Amino acid sequence: MATVLVPIAPGCEELEAVTVIDLLRRAQIEVVVAGLEEGSITASRGTVLLPDITLDQALSRDYDMIVLPGGQPGSTHLQNDERVAQLLRRMANERKFTAAICAAPKALATAGILDDKRSTGYPGTLTRDEFPKIHIESGAIVTDGKVVTSRGPGTAMDFALALIELLQGKENRDTVEQALARPPEHVGIPLN
Repeated sequence: MATVLVPIAPGCEELEAVTVIDLLRRAQIEVVVAGLEEGSITASRGTVLLPDITLDQALSRDYDMIVLPGGQPGSTHLQNDERVAQLLRRMANERKFTAAICAAPKALATAGILDDKRSTGYPGTLTRDEFPKIHIESGAIVTDGKVVTSRGPGTAMDFALALIELLQGKENRDTVEQALARPPEHVGIPLN
């Protein structure tokens, strides 16, 4: 079974965090939600989220993928947390998936994960002036090797489905997507 770590911080975008957690769990992927500190997290719109464990506890095991939800100031908290940066670099070095949505790709960029990679994020989050080595695109979801980035709350469902496809294949993605009863014009949006 694939394992995914979703670290969350105060001010994270709840729509992105919950959508990723929910859809991956629907796909029977083991998702571990880790708070940067102990206790509940108040997300950017006031929703209170309860992590499964703390990040320190989560670091005692390995994962196939790490997914950073966006939102502010949650993304900045993730970006400034050295434990997150070290884990991102380690997972990239081990050729495991690193993924981020909305403002969170900036945490990947700051850790050096996006150098010479194609990427997207919330408009204005990644700039050529600040990150000249990144190939910034405007797509809803951009996959470059084992790095996956997405634009924001409006792309959260497609982002989560793309992650399922990367971890388990198109058939499992399609099974999860079919059960969501999405309108036909949304079904099967490609990874890039």
